Amino acid sequence: MARFLADAIAGELQALRPGGAKPAPPPWSPDLVIAEDGLGADSIERLAIASALSETLQLHVSGNEDLLLARRNFGQWVEVAASSLRHYSARLVFRTSGTTGKPKPCMHPLADLEQEAQYLCNALAGTRRVLAAVPSHHIYGFLFTVLLPLRLGGIEVVDIRQVPPSALPGLMSPGDLVVSHPVHWALVARYAGALPEGVCGVTSTAPCPPELAQALTAENGLRRLMQMYGSSETAGVGFREASTLPFQLLPFWRRDAADPLRLVRRASDGTEKNVTLQDRLEWVDPHHFTLRARLDNAVQVAGVNVFPERVREVLLQHPQVADAAVRLMAEHEGERLKAFVVPVAGTDPQALAAELERWATAHLTAPERPKAFAFGAQLPVDERSKLADWPAAQGAAAR
Repeated sequence: MARFLADAIAGELQALRPGGAKPAPPPWSPDLVIAEDGLGADSIERLAIASALSETLQLHVSGNEDLLLARRNFGQWVEVAASSLRHYSARLVFRTSGTTGKPKPCMHPLADLEQEAQYLCNALAGTRRVLAAVPSHHIYGFLFTVLLPLRLGGIEVVDIRQVPPSALPGLMSPGDLVVSHPVHWALVARYAGALPEGVCGVTSTAPCPPELAQALTAENGLRRLMQMYGSSETAGVGFREASTLPFQLLPFWRRDAADPLRLVRRASDGTEKNVTLQDRLEWVDPHHFTLRARLDNAVQVAGVNVFPERVREVLLQHPQVADAAVRLMAEHEGERLKAFVVPVAGTDPQALAAELERWATAHLTAPERPKAFAFGAQLPVDERSKLADWPAAQGAAAR
């Protein structure tokens, strides 16, 4: 509980301070004050953090939503959360990262998450410890670093987020399961060298490049690397253990024969619900699939629905564009689309900016045309290798 709560508080505080000071990394002492004279959170930040935790843990159901602000110490916040969960823990809320729009709450029955954890427990039998390189308050981290260890008998969880990859082999033992993401795995592959025998890994949050998966198993000696597919909205959907293989549906999912963009989730109580995916799947058979293009949601520009993915595809058709990303401007930047473009090698970004404005005028409707272009050698990503935001003022000026 303490690890989950500390991750959630730290994550919320970082979101409240974009580009600002980061809180001290967990673990935290129970005596740490959740205020300016301790963690450094002012009254507005404390209110926002308490509200976020109340939503995540559904504290209002147990009637404890007001208790957090009445307590000063981190240990007291842990006690409030634990007491509330003893009264009600049927549903938890996880938020999307917001990298493809505003973060949104995704509610999950705890019984469904435990159903997935039980399957993972059977698939990863023999795991002795979990080495966690992901925060526990995101759904991927919650499944693999909270529920899975409990299902495996309460095995030890070691936080390795502050451990240099070169030092990891010295901490590892046979039977360890490393729960990480592609950006971190790339550092492990480059700097960790040979890993002890019998160490397994899990990766999620973004596609794992095939060459990275191959290097980790063939060169670093990772025994197996389970690649999970899912999202905050769905939790785990499928997995594979080699990039050459299709993903296998987890047993409580099935394909919706009436709609290729939907799956059917069988809940722990036997009820079923349809779930719309954010990726287009290509089915090998009813139980195996490969991933195709991501389906981004429409955004409104001047009251008109536009699709950033379609705009991106139009930009990619320009011969001097190697890659691109398109999203709605942040509130302080404007109300139009902006684009980040990776030019073909040798292309002058300033000349390309003017050319892309002409290209957009010729191929896109007025609401679809990006009004700010930024340029770089690669698309901006965060520590989980998901697309990150970028300043609209970089590159061509916003109009």
